[in-house]
Parts: sequence; structure tokens; C-alpha cells
Amino acid sequence: MDVKTRLSKLEADAAKRILILDGAMGTMIQTWSLTEEDFRGQRFAGWASPLRGNNDLLNLTRPDIIAAIHAQYFEAGADFVETNTFSATTIAMADYRMEALADEIAAEGARVAREVADKLEARDGKPRGVLGAIGPTNKTLSLSPKVSDPGYRDVTFDQVRDAYYAQARAMAPHIDMFLIETVFDTLNAKAAIKAVIDLREKEGVDLPVILSGTITDASGRTLSGQTAEAFWNSVRHARPWAIGLNCALGADLMRQHIAAISRVADTRVIAYPNAGLPNAFGAYDETPDQTAAHLGEWANSGLVNVLGGCCGTTPAHISAIAGAAKGKAPRKVPALKPALRLSGLEPFEVAS
Repeated sequence: MDVKTRLSKLEADAAKRILILDGAMGTMIQTWSLTEEDFRGQRFAGWASPLRGNNDLLNLTRPDIIAAIHAQYFEAGADFVETNTFSATTIAMADYRMEALADEIAAEGARVAREVADKLEARDGKPRGVLGAIGPTNKTLSLSPKVSDPGYRDVTFDQVRDAYYAQARAMAPHIDMFLIETVFDTLNAKAAIKAVIDLREKEGVDLPVILSGTITDASGRTLSGQTAEAFWNSVRHARPWAIGLNCALGADLMRQHIAAISRVADTRVIAYPNAGLPNAFGAYDETPDQTAAHLGEWANSGLVNVLGGCCGTTPAHISAIAGAAKGKAPRKVPALKPALRLSGLEPFEVAS
């Protein structure tokens, strides 16, 4: 099935039901109890820097594990899986001195996911979408890392854009959409959006984009200070296939912010919260049934078009979420009246 056909089928499905995204990749990788040697494999046995924890590197050293996790999520009922490429940029890979390998890691992560999706599509004809996951990197363009120098930045906008451009180009042959996710700094997201737009204009790669921000705490704002509505106003020019939130919060705390986006966004809404908040040991205690009960209510309330899970969620969570969303009508995308919509930390609207 080619990309155009797959997207057409997924669009048709999205008009009739709530689509399902996968759950946490990192949570599932942890179940394998991998050692430093597992991350290194033979190819990187002599690498000078520690590599344990570089989950994206497993695309090269243990693609069998990544493929197995993708397959588990598809079997649990996911319509989409995210590539294991959250940190596959030159900026993020600098922590491991692997900047030169970033493109290869991104390409292989996308290829592995596509291979699993294609195999299952061939079995039953059901479209399986692959989302090219683009994380926020470990740098911020809006905030200074030096308290004594508010104007200082570790990176420039162009450097971040270039890193995202290379990642997007590497993933593009194997994916159906780009997913710019866990956005804590809207300016970083704008660099990613610029990269995707430039890729479309320069190389003809015209794939839809999904955007997902993250509300970092009870303040109800991203780390760079925006409310959910202001975030939407800042990125709506990208004309995303879907907009929403993921990570940081559990479903009970995220609901009000998803409801806010649902009121103002004239596109689909995606939501994939954590399995509650982490306990004192950094683990997640919320059961699949508990998560599904929250998200089932969101479905009943007409807030969402795509549901999935973030940190702490597993195939069991996704199966329960799929069950809770089954038979529920997707949110109707509203037709908004034309208006001048601006944003700083808060949204601002001037009616026409």
C-alpha cells in the first residue's frame, strides 16, 4: 500500500471513529533490562562514550527489539506507531558523540517501523500508519541555560532547523506523517515546522504534520510559558493534521488542557498522556483500566480524534484505550469564523 492510499484510508477512518496511537517506547525498552553491551553491539564495542540509555541507537544495534515493540502496539489495536527517533538529531546525539550517526539512526528507525507496518498490512489489508517522531532536543531557543546571562543560547534557530531538516529528510522515505512532539518550547517547534516546510519546497516531500505540546506542571503552561490555546495560535500556520498534548501529566490533570485545545482548534485533536504521575522510584502505577477510564470519558465527551499513551503506558494500556474508544464518535472539527488570532504567553483574538 502506498503512502497516498494509506493516508486516504486513515482519513476515511478518522471521520468515522477515534484512531489509536501507540504507547511508550522507552517503557517497553526498559522491560528488556538491556546492558551497556546490548546498546553497543559489535559495531560500537569500542566507542569512547557510555551508550546505555541511548534508546535510538537500538535502531542500529538491536532493531529486533524495536520491531517487536512496534508489532506489540499494532497487535494491541494501534492505527499509528511512532518511530524510535525521539532524539535522532545531531543536537541530541552530541551527548553520546554520535552527531555523525544521527541521520542513519533516524533513517533506520523509520525503516524498521515501516517494515513491521507493511508486514501487518499485507496480512489483513488494514492501514497502519508510521509517524516520524521528532523530539524537542535537549536545547531550548526561548530560554537561557545561564541564569546570569538571559540572552545566551546554546544553539541558534538555524542550527536547530538544520538538525530537524536532516532528521526529517532521513525519515521521509519510510513514514506517513511527521510527529513534532513533546513541545516544551514553541520556538523549537517552529524550527521543526520550518524544516518540514523547507523539505516540502526544496525536495517535494509533502507529508502531513502532527503537533503535540506538553504542559509541564500544574501551571497549565509549556516550559516556555504558553497556555494550550496560545500554543495553538503560535503553530496553526503549519496546518497540522492534528494538534494536541502528550507527556508530563496524567490524564486527570491533562483533561482541561485538551478541552481547551478542542474548543479552539479547527483540526483534529490528539492526546496521549502518561500513565498517571511517576511514583517515588520514577515508575508509573496507573493500570490500563484506570488510564482507559479517563480516556474513555474524553471520547464520550467528544474531545478527541486520536488517543494513545506516553510515559508508563504499555500495549496493555493501548488495548484498554482502544476498547474504551471503540464505538465512540470522533470529535467534530469545528468551522471557525475568520479572526485575527495572535499569541504571546496568552492567546489574543480580534474578531473580524
